[in-house]
Amino acid sequence: MKRLLPSPLLTLALLVIWLLLNQTVAPLHVLFGLLLGLIIPRLTLPLRPTQTRLRKPWVLFRLLSWSLLEILRSCFNVSRIILFRKQQDLNSQFIRVPLDLKDATGLAVLSCLINSTPGTVWVEILSDSHELSLHVFDLHDANWWIDTIKQRYERPLIEIFEQEQA
Repeated sequence: MKRLLPSPLLTLALLVIWLLLNQTVAPLHVLFGLLLGLIIPRLTLPLRPTQTRLRKPWVLFRLLSWSLLEILRSCFNVSRIILFRKQQDLNSQFIRVPLDLKDATGLAVLSCLINSTPGTVWVEILSDSHELSLHVFDLHDANWWIDTIKQRYERPLIEIFEQEQA
């Protein structure tokens, strides 16, 4: 069964998206959507990262809730800066954040959260030091940014995606 249907949720999602895009539930569209839902997951299987086990879903919920509030706060702050401050008053800089998180899925989630927050851009992970290079639109305190990313983002992601050390 796993061979025929490697990702049932993806299959269902593709079927629903196909039907929504075409705005019909005609039998041929359902059949074609189902066919897409069966073929695409099998073709993209080698492209997917290794399976990750979600260890603490309530921590993920707390992290995503905090992130949503931070995104809204940042939207307001960046809009205010763009509309009411002079460009020469901006302190746009790159900072380095040392990372302890190693899990590829955790790093991908961290990247998504950082890039979703207005005023910050994930640039790269420096391979020699495993530090995150981060661009901040208007930097006032680099240590605040480092502490915020380490405590509010990285620590929960380690809890969620990495096994506890015995």
